[in-house]
Amino acid sequence: MSEPVISLPEAEVDRWQHLPATVREEIDVFESELRRFQQGQVPEKVFLEFRLRHGVYGQRQAGVQMQRIKIPLGMLTTQKMERLADLSEEYSDGISHITTRQDIQFHFVDINDTPNLFRRLAEVGITTREACGNTVRNVTACPYSGICADETFDVTPYARAMAYFLLRHPDTQNFGRKFKIAFSGCAQHPCGLARMHDIGAIAALRQENGQLQRGFTVYLGGGLGPIPHQAKLYSEFVPAEQMLPLAQAIARVFARLGEKKNRARARMKFLVTKLGMEEFRKLIQEEWAKLPPDPRWTAWLEEAERFQEKPLKSPSHLELAGTSEKFQKWYRTNVRPQSHEGYSTVTVLLPLGDIASWQLRSLAEVCRKYVSDSIRTTVEQNLVVRWVSNADLPALHEDLAALDLALPGAGTIADVAACPGTDSCKLGIASSRGLAAVLQHKFDNGMKDLAERKDLRIKISGCFNACGQHHVADIGFFGSSRRVGQHVAPIFQVILGGTTQDNAAAFGLSVGKVSAKNVPAVVRKLADFYTQEKVGSETFAQFTERVGKARLKDAVAEFERLPDHAENPEFYRDNRQPWDYFMSTGVGECAGAVVSQAEFLLEDAGRLVFEASLYLEANRLEQAAATAFEAMKKAADGLLSTRGLLLSDRYDTVEEFRKQFADPGNFMAMCCEYFFRAAEEGPQNLDAEKAHQRVEEAALFIEEAHGSYSRMSGMLG
Repeated sequence: MSEPVISLPEAEVDRWQHLPATVREEIDVFESELRRFQQGQVPEKVFLEFRLRHGVYGQRQAGVQMQRIKIPLGMLTTQKMERLADLSEEYSDGISHITTRQDIQFHFVDINDTPNLFRRLAEVGITTREACGNTVRNVTACPYSGICADETFDVTPYARAMAYFLLRHPDTQNFGRKFKIAFSGCAQHPCGLARMHDIGAIAALRQENGQLQRGFTVYLGGGLGPIPHQAKLYSEFVPAEQMLPLAQAIARVFARLGEKKNRARARMKFLVTKLGMEEFRKLIQEEWAKLPPDPRWTAWLEEAERFQEKPLKSPSHLELAGTSEKFQKWYRTNVRPQSHEGYSTVTVLLPLGDIASWQLRSLAEVCRKYVSDSIRTTVEQNLVVRWVSNADLPALHEDLAALDLALPGAGTIADVAACPGTDSCKLGIASSRGLAAVLQHKFDNGMKDLAERKDLRIKISGCFNACGQHHVADIGFFGSSRRVGQHVAPIFQVILGGTTQDNAAAFGLSVGKVSAKNVPAVVRKLADFYTQEKVGSETFAQFTERVGKARLKDAVAEFERLPDHAENPEFYRDNRQPWDYFMSTGVGECAGAVVSQAEFLLEDAGRLVFEASLYLEANRLEQAAATAFEAMKKAADGLLSTRGLLLSDRYDTVEEFRKQFADPGNFMAMCCEYFFRAAEEGPQNLDAEKAHQRVEEAALFIEEAHGSYSRMSGMLG
């Protein structure tokens, strides 16, 4: 971007002189560019990416923004908590929202307030830089790093070094899409989720010249989104001191070779898939060899390794006998022993990931009393308070209860993760937060017997983009819609078979589509099914693999039917929304009256894609891929029927779809590409991963076809 051309008033300049010069200049440039854009001097496309790189994100509601605030590793201090509380009151709606990437988000922010918001965050060492946009996003890490009995070693210093080394780095400014990094202290637990990231680093040790050397098992090219990709193994062991130059080399290869024009294929996972890990590894090593030595490789690491978290109080023992039943219930789910004798970590459960300003401010004061500055956000959208001396747990529980922050259920089925969905996101199709709130209420009222179960976890996304990480849940849901006659209903795809264990080792597949109103009943049915038929200690993912998708499909089949609007209008209202549902994402042309053949063909396509998942399960890869393509073709024929084409016309479906929908931009480009690539590549010679992706792509193509049909029918806003 150009240098600032609009000067701040002298009083404003003086007010912020205490900030570091580089930070002050960066925010001044942002304010200058904002004013220039408002005066029509900066193209909208340019300013869009510019503001995104400062965490300013367009919101569903006109005239306001979502502000994402970067919290590397989720590490908070009491001072930062108080500043966030103050700013959420002054510039937002008084709520700090914790994301599934350990960030903080404010909603309903006036963009004119953002420069001073940035400055006041900078005063306490917080930045919004590169929280959004085609950049390295927040580096995440296990919130139990340094205190977990199972960890190989504390990854905190290395993750911190990575976060700050890559922040604003010139080699990370030319990506076609976002880039995500995660660190995990062990291979077996779900805390780091390393294997679903662009770079996933798992702590490892090896003997070198008689010395124990720290390093990382590194995976590359993972990601969720509409089509999830499992990260591929790059190296069993990368010495810790080589992690920063390795990341820089990867960034340079991705910036040079990654897709820039087609955003649907621009994540690094597609580049890794295209080249294969052997070729990608070769390119990285060639790039690494060309890097000039950078003193920051070791300087950042040395500074990070000086970090040491110390307890405020001495270790102590808790006498559980004699404590209240309420405390003991909370203790069972929200308290985790540390590797250090006499200390525990407490999870502060935050429904929907939200904490009010008064709660956050008061929680900072409580933390000063017991632990000082050892607080972290989690990918489950909660807060963890570390280094609590065990004898203090009852008193801490009382203090949290006074703040309405002593809810039990952390790490249980009731601890539901959800993206913002239709509450604020432009891409939201159904109310993920509304559904999460309904489920949490059900676990308190009517499904209490399930509430403390730790063998099932639920994640919800408002659309197929997976911000709620539904692919790696035991029971995942993502929002969609379905038209019946003259009305449109919110529905959720049911995703089963994923897991967060072993750093997100498996992704789920859809087994059905149910009304938003039926989701609690679906959860109850699946939980009971699992309880009754699981063998030994098998996980839910293992259970789904053993019983098979067909039986799981049968288990939820009774909840798939949508009654007519006249029969039950509640099915045409989203959760926590007392009005008839309407979908406001996307703008499409109206193509006339409803054609009954279209609905039939679209439903037939849904049937075929499920059959494809059964073939996939049976390892009949060619049949899975062929059936997935046939499902897409059926959905395309359904849409083409609205343009007057009949199947008996013997037209070429692929070419007609290209002409009628893809070229005019009447269908999501990403999904068009799925169809055309499947037609070109055919079903032969696909490995298991590519066949899995073909089935996922077909499911999303059909979802978009349903949305396109609804929009053409004139029923969507």
